[in-house]
Amino acid sequence: MALSPGTPDLAVLDLLVSVAETGSLGAAARRHSISQPAASMRISALERRLRLRLLDRGPTGSSLTDAGRTVVIHARTVLDAARSFNDAVAVLHADRTPRLTVAASKTIADHRIPQWLAALRKVRPEVTVALQVDNTRQVEVMVRAGDADIGFVEGPHPPSDLGGRVLGADELLVVVGTTHPWAKRTTPVTLQELATTPLLWREPGSGTRDTVWETLGAHGPPAQPAAELGSTVAIVAAARSGMAPAVLSALIAGPELAVGGLVRVPLAESLVLTRRFRAIWRHGTPPSGAAEILIQCAARLGSGPAGGR
Repeated sequence: MALSPGTPDLAVLDLLVSVAETGSLGAAARRHSISQPAASMRISALERRLRLRLLDRGPTGSSLTDAGRTVVIHARTVLDAARSFNDAVAVLHADRTPRLTVAASKTIADHRIPQWLAALRKVRPEVTVALQVDNTRQVEVMVRAGDADIGFVEGPHPPSDLGGRVLGADELLVVVGTTHPWAKRTTPVTLQELATTPLLWREPGSGTRDTVWETLGAHGPPAQPAAELGSTVAIVAAARSGMAPAVLSALIAGPELAVGGLVRVPLAESLVLTRRFRAIWRHGTPPSGAAEILIQCAARLGSGPAGGR
């Protein structure tokens, strides 16, 4: 059924409801960022269209008539329906916008994801990416639960119940602050010595921790941590203070080594401590579309100077 030509527009109904809610025409006008005379003219035009007197105007102000109060009740219903309509349209637009949910470990999120996303955006600028950041173990949990379309993690082994692809390797360095005794030592540190030394560790679930723990575990149970810290920023600060040695990604330690805040301690063994960067996804749902392109970008940048090491 077609609407009557006399049907009022939503804006003036919203104004009338504001009069009811604020108690005065002036307050309603301020809410709608218009002058009081303009508000009065719009209500008068509504009255003529409806052929009803909606306001009693007097020297002390305006108040709703009985008819005005009834119109307000119905106006609220109409306005609620309009808001519901607008929300539904917004959802339709959101559903049509390509969206990719990515989970990444902290090191990858801080030092690699921005470059990978920039490369993705050049190819698929319409894709909206939501990034969740946590340690490797929690990223795996998010991917398993379907809370992320794809994950990027680090560590010595791939999770057996998830699909994955190696993107590159990252060197891990033993570092100390300039006041630590190891900063001036003339002999390299052995893995056996490193295993028996209290170190600064990331929290359980960190890919860095798992890699180092497994390597040092071949030389006996690693010593109790000097501290367990939930962020690499905290570990860098603690190491810089001389509190204890730390094993850090070259990506993280590099800037501190360059300015002299940290000192690299060489290893006696020829073995280089490394960890692998991986993309992971749920079995049976291999990445496609934007997720597949993002992995391709990560793999392409992974071995270059701007990519993962």
